[in-house]
Amino acid sequence: MIAPSILAADFARLADEAAAVGGPPGSGADWLHVDVMDAHFVPNLTLGLPVVESLIRATTIPLDCHLMIDDPDRWAVGYAEAGAHNVTVHVEAARDPVALAADLRAAGARAGLSVKPGTPLEPYLETLRHYDTLLVMSVEPGFGGQSFMPEVLEKVRSARRMVDTGHLTLLVEIDGGINADTIEAAAEAGVDCFVAGSAVYGADDPARAVQALRDRVVKASAHRRWAP
Repeated sequence: MIAPSILAADFARLADEAAAVGGPPGSGADWLHVDVMDAHFVPNLTLGLPVVESLIRATTIPLDCHLMIDDPDRWAVGYAEAGAHNVTVHVEAARDPVALAADLRAAGARAGLSVKPGTPLEPYLETLRHYDTLLVMSVEPGFGGQSFMPEVLEKVRSARRMVDTGHLTLLVEIDGGINADTIEAAAEAGVDCFVAGSAVYGADDPARAVQALRDRVVKASAHRRWAP
């Protein structure tokens, strides 16, 4: 799965930018990744619920909302209620991530849990049993255009092993520095869904860039059975 990040898109033309990654059936973006930042949990400020509500009306691509915000227990459910397909919160920010996962699901969304590059998985294995998606950050959250941190791939491999052995049932997603040079290593490590910003929206043809990334994933992980 390829999830173009609108953090790299033209914010004045978001509906057009969403359409640009649609492509022909079966070849366009699987999800549209939306980075919500509050200038508190991370130093950057991007967009919030009103923009997400507008995007939902403007595209049929499922929205993958990544909330880099303080107090997600208070705010995250609103994104699910608005119609976001997947709502991801940070384990470092959530007060009660298990209850929050239940609330997100009850509101109609998949529940995602994200970890920063320096956050280990082991303390949260039981928590992850309540989630549908694990988002491994391969850059420090807050800004696009950063370089990929290959050391996080060991965390991906660990998550992949737990999924493949049935200890967890979730989709493994990665976000940060994903492009033609890094996506194959991430695929080999066991990622299911790849967030790509500049690699897609910096291309002359974003839809073609999505397909080119997907082709690299398929080549690098032809031996894998894909998560649902």
